[in-house]
Amino acid sequence: MTQKTTTKTRPKRTRTPKPELPPQPDAASSAAGAPADADEPTFPVPDMGTLAVNLIKAASLGQKAARLMASNEGRGAAESTVLDMRRIGKTMLDVAANYVRDPARLIESQVQLWNGYIDLFQTTTRRFLGEETKPVVEPSRSDKRFKDPEWQNNLAFDLLKQSYLIASQWLTQQVQATQGIDAHTRKKADFYVRQFANAFSPSNFLLTNPEVLRTTLATNGENLVQGMQHLLEDVERGNGRLQIQQTDMKAFRLGENIALTPGKVVYQNDLIQLLQYEPTTKKVHKRPLLIFPPWINKYYILDLTPEKSFVKWAVAQGFTVFVVSWVNPDAQLAMKSFESYMYEGVYDALDAVEKATGEKEVNAIGYCIGGTLLASSLAHMAAKGDKRIRSATFFATQVDFTEAGDLQVFIDEEQIPEVEQQMEAHGGVLEGSAMASTFNMLRSNELIWSYVVNNYLLGREPVPFDLLYWNADATRMPSKMHIFYLRECYLRNHLAEGKMELGGEKLDLSKVKIPVYLQSSREDHIAPYNSVYKATRLFSGPVKFIIAGSGHIAGVINPPTAQKYQYWTNDALPATPDAWIADATETPGSWWPDWHAWVGDMAGEFVPARVPGDRGLTVLEDAPGSYVMVKSNE
Repeated sequence: MTQKTTTKTRPKRTRTPKPELPPQPDAASSAAGAPADADEPTFPVPDMGTLAVNLIKAASLGQKAARLMASNEGRGAAESTVLDMRRIGKTMLDVAANYVRDPARLIESQVQLWNGYIDLFQTTTRRFLGEETKPVVEPSRSDKRFKDPEWQNNLAFDLLKQSYLIASQWLTQQVQATQGIDAHTRKKADFYVRQFANAFSPSNFLLTNPEVLRTTLATNGENLVQGMQHLLEDVERGNGRLQIQQTDMKAFRLGENIALTPGKVVYQNDLIQLLQYEPTTKKVHKRPLLIFPPWINKYYILDLTPEKSFVKWAVAQGFTVFVVSWVNPDAQLAMKSFESYMYEGVYDALDAVEKATGEKEVNAIGYCIGGTLLASSLAHMAAKGDKRIRSATFFATQVDFTEAGDLQVFIDEEQIPEVEQQMEAHGGVLEGSAMASTFNMLRSNELIWSYVVNNYLLGREPVPFDLLYWNADATRMPSKMHIFYLRECYLRNHLAEGKMELGGEKLDLSKVKIPVYLQSSREDHIAPYNSVYKATRLFSGPVKFIIAGSGHIAGVINPPTAQKYQYWTNDALPATPDAWIADATETPGSWWPDWHAWVGDMAGEFVPARVPGDRGLTVLEDAPGSYVMVKSNE
């Protein structure tokens, strides 16, 4: 087990053959902006005739893509855009009105902005005269947009970068300091301002991005021709809507080079296939491990490659592992409710595990919305006296939504009816592309604009990356279930308040008295750790809370062999997460061994290993099963 420290801290696409571009740096050096050869001019002189021809070709391809986006196939997206712009405009007017009513604060904010520019002008002048100076403002360490050396070494690009950072940071500060508006409006305004700032970064444009400009001159514009070809193909694939390709979607095949842990499908109904994994140890814990992943994405985030697979690791620790693989629903399942997911997901899976193993008790795991369902089901089971779940582990799960993450921006009484109309227009399901776009916007610099630059301006193919393949393999959601979840959890917080009803029972989380392990992540923007922490006050049994390094995905999928990140523990559960953090102990590496030590006390003695199909259930097919194979665009 990892040695603890005592420090306390806060926590390809197959394309038509095209002319080859000059060799490019690998993904890591590209992101860092590897400098050009010292013997070569920083910005080479192009062949003007060839450059002119390629610019015409690129413009022609771009026009084709634009016409397709404006065609009938893209009309629905245009209507949605109009609604978005109205909402954004109203929100920003609410913020602006606050400053108009207070001229003194308006003048003060303007002075603050101009002082920043005056400092920048003075610093730039001294640097121009040969004096060494420190930047007025610098990007954060995690900001990869300005890694090319020219952003620092070239006076003009450095001035452009700092001017942008001063303006964008000032805008964000003004929104956050706005008084006289409700918290939800402020959060929406902050989100919109960040989206605008990200979109208008100088790194996103040909003439103001030194790497793109250098590549364009070096290739005589061939990168733009290839980039516009990529753009056209992405719009065609989206039937008039832009679907940015983040990875090579043909580089991965489920069951062949991803989702590889050997197992079988031993049960299925309309909503789930239940996977039972083959043992790799002669003895296994008596109590099986039953996992409920989120149905917003597919289950194999827990079984990417063997090196990253939580499933494979858990099997190696001597657990009989069962995983629910949710169906990718179509219009025929539009009326499946949150209650349906409880009965056909949780209850049916528990029944199937008992038939497969003969065991009446399991240790359960829920991830994200799968954890919210697990918590709801536990409250329902407590009301019924059902004690089949011995312990519950929650990965990045919220049950109290008063301080939920950035998704709150999209959820209010104005927007939910629009989501309902959108689902009705698609046969009663929320299209997978809709949720994918939403999640991409939450990290637009990393998941949108970096690919605009790479794919369309630099003309490069996205590199194969298993996590991004999973991220793009989106799922649909039934209308009835989804609207219930948005209203009851995000909008009304009825689960935490004991007002949610399922199966004729009012759900009371205080009646859940089994041991609970709450995993959160320090940089999680979907289920922030302060939101996850609220569950420590809702369950009545013994609760352990931890914070892992990284975010919503990497904070969870962090195998011990990777030796990455860290996690924080504190056996006390004070009133606030800040107080918890103040006395937390940091441990380097993965939190998985900590969880294993915790759940081991409830896993039971060792018994002979179980093989799928050796008891009361018949093997239906090999893992990963057929439900996970269904694509949302099929």
